[in-house]
Amino acid sequence: MRRTKTRTRYIISGIVLIGLSFLLAQFLMKENKTATVKKKIAPTPPKKANPLLQELLQDYNKEINSLALETNTPGAAIAVVHDSSIVFLKSYGVKRAGSTDSVDVNTVFRIASVSKCFAAFLTGILVEDSVLSWDNHVIDYVPNFKLSSPEETQRLSIKNVLSHTTGLPYHAYTNMVEEGIALDTMLSWLKKIKLVSKVGDAYSYQNVAYSVIGPVMQAATGKTYESLMQEKVFGPLKMNTASIDYASIMQNPNVAKPHLRRSRQWKPAKITDTYYNVAPAGGINASISDMAQWMIALLGNREDIITRATLHHLYSPMVKARSKNRNYGRMHRLSDSFYGLGWRILYYPNDTLIYHGGYVNGYRSEVAINPKDKIAVCILANAPGELADNGIPLFFDLFNTRRDSINAWEEKNRIKFLGTPAIP
Repeated sequence: MRRTKTRTRYIISGIVLIGLSFLLAQFLMKENKTATVKKKIAPTPPKKANPLLQELLQDYNKEINSLALETNTPGAAIAVVHDSSIVFLKSYGVKRAGSTDSVDVNTVFRIASVSKCFAAFLTGILVEDSVLSWDNHVIDYVPNFKLSSPEETQRLSIKNVLSHTTGLPYHAYTNMVEEGIALDTMLSWLKKIKLVSKVGDAYSYQNVAYSVIGPVMQAATGKTYESLMQEKVFGPLKMNTASIDYASIMQNPNVAKPHLRRSRQWKPAKITDTYYNVAPAGGINASISDMAQWMIALLGNREDIITRATLHHLYSPMVKARSKNRNYGRMHRLSDSFYGLGWRILYYPNDTLIYHGGYVNGYRSEVAINPKDKIAVCILANAPGELADNGIPLFFDLFNTRRDSINAWEEKNRIKFLGTPAIP
């Protein structure tokens, strides 16, 4: 009888030990998995609003309202991010001229070529994940891709694609994009075009060639470009209304209709399916609320998603390139301008702006980042023209006249809150 009790005690002890071992193993596995995740975000302490910046934003809002009225722009939405805070999120006008259906901060627009910035952003994430490298060659992932020169085909890298240094002539086959030709077909035709320079030597803006980054990503991951964007960017950044296909924008009830100028008036136009066939170059749909969340990351505040080191790489000049929007040169004298990886880099005597704009199907988009002062601005409009062209230069005109006082207030209150000056 005693032997039976002893045996039972051993069995129970063994079961308990096995259970404890299992729980310990599960805990260690969880800890190990957590250790591989990117840097977590530290809770942001409550930040007092800068009254000088708020005053600037009030003046900016008045200027934008006046500009919208003068140009009769149907609808627009604007976001300003300062460091990790959305300090301005406004909508203007209507989704469709002649209606009373107002644009709101969740109204979706097409962002056109600003999609290229997202493609580079997603590439940077995959580079951090060691899935891709900037110097990987396109043919390593898309073996049937060819340029007219076999030697240049071998040289073409991911960074050449994202910096528009493919050697192809300006806007090669963009006319085919607008005819709705499939991307695979257009890519196969690139071998027929005579190169205008060696790969890496000169800037020449592309839509078709730029979009080869999509097949490269799919070959590297086994996932479509669209699913990767949702998984790595839209989802983690809580870009809840963003999408990257024609069906999504057509099914969304809160969409700004595009407009074209006819008989000196803005007339609503049909949303077309053009440029969704080159999604990395021009296929993203998003609201201004989505863009504000993205700009927080662009200012280096979401290192759980993309690191500041990678952003610095995206914003570094790769090739000399003239600025597309002349208003950025009128704002202040440009010292020089370049293209980086998915971004234009505009140098001023005392400033640098990271910038991109876009136009498609009657929609206009603009986004600009001032890394030094941790300011980012985005404008989405459902018509081209003065509002979209001048909205961001107008903001920085106002900001530059008050920069010293705004930054002095920030520094004073940072010292008061933290007890120590910020590290530059």
